[in-house]
Amino acid sequence: QVQLVESGGGLVQAGGSLRLSCAASGRTFSNYAMGWFRQAPGKEREFVAAISWSGGRIYYGDSVKGRFTFSRDNTKNTVYLQMTSLKPEDTAVYYCAAGRPAVGAHEDLLTVTGYYDYWGQGTQVTVSS
Repeated sequence: QVQLVESGGGLVQAGGSLRLSCAASGRTFSNYAMGWFRQAPGKEREFVAAISWSGGRIYYGDSVKGRFTFSRDNTKNTVYLQMTSLKPEDTAVYYCAAGRPAVGAHEDLLTVTGYYDYWGQGTQVTVSS
């Protein structure tokens, strides 16, 4: 059974840092697209970052560019989200997701929740002011 398990969330002061991890099991995800999304109370799920199925490029949402860094360790079947300069508006549940290769599709697909096949249970990040 495929599982994605996020960890690393918590409470941090504004300006602080956190690193989220997402460990995948049940299959190898080295050729899958992997993404991070977040959802704040009363809001829609928002794209944060993703790496394409080709592994060639990493994409970031506008609100996190320059502050968050996505990385991937295929030897551990794990992806990470290093978050720095955190702001209260970054407070949300953060979700990891995996999507099958979509060869030939435009990589804008990575920002769409419906593209992804597997989701983790989420990890809460709270940034205090």
